[in-house]
Amino acid sequence: MKQSFLDNYREKIRPKLAKKLGKKNLLAVPRILKVVVNAGIGDIAKDKEKREKAINTLASITGQRPQIRPAKKAIADFKIRQGDPIGLKVTLRGRRAYDFLQKLFTIVLPRVRDFQGVKRGSFDRQANYTLALTEQIIFPEVDYDKIDRVRGMEITFVTSTKDKKEAKLLLEELGMPFQRSNH
Repeated sequence: MKQSFLDNYREKIRPKLAKKLGKKNLLAVPRILKVVVNAGIGDIAKDKEKREKAINTLASITGQRPQIRPAKKAIADFKIRQGDPIGLKVTLRGRRAYDFLQKLFTIVLPRVRDFQGVKRGSFDRQANYTLALTEQIIFPEVDYDKIDRVRGMEITFVTSTKDKKEAKLLLEELGMPFQRSNH
């Protein structure tokens, strides 16, 4: 039986990271707490049929039905009222998060044409990494004929560490294809 990505992390990657970071307790080693996938749907908020297509597309990509996120405040220039649906959000934890990472790192990102790796500097102050994708069609689950238009998404990897170097090392060990440094 093929080993899951989470089991691989627990059995091989975590002890390796503990050694590299000089941590004696395996529970102190950084890990992925959750993966949050966000997609904007402001342009189709009023069209129920198109909105349902976007929901089904994101559900097929993540394996989990997304939440519809409402606007927090009204923006007259965009004809958005407070409470209008403007986004979709999926939060993946545990095995689902690691399975999604495996698919993203080994299948999806290598399919991107002229892919040079992801930016190294996309960490926030809490050492979480955010990756922006411009097209959802790079995922193998997306049927090009069933989408209304190409949409982007934002994927945030929330880590258990607050140290950017540790978070970067964790993502590298998990297989995140970072851009090569120029030195």
